[in-house]
Amino acid sequence: MSRVCQICGKSPQNGHNVSHANNRTKKVWRPNLQTVRSQANGRVKKIRVCAKCVKHGLVIKPSPRDLSLVKTPTES
Repeated sequence: MSRVCQICGKSPQNGHNVSHANNRTKKVWRPNLQTVRSQANGRVKKIRVCAKCVKHGLVIKPSPRDLSLVKTPTES
């Protein structure tokens, strides 16, 4: 599974850690991804979203007891 936010597309960035002595070592900055239950097209799905998108309300979360979205065995 890739480390990319499924809403904004934020992905890892790389660069250098620079010490006081100007030594440079490779560094990777990864986004703060969270697995969140989201509602899309009337279905509940788990998606990986960065914390910034969750804070800004870009994720539509389903209600915890929304039984109209739960698929019953007779609907298959």
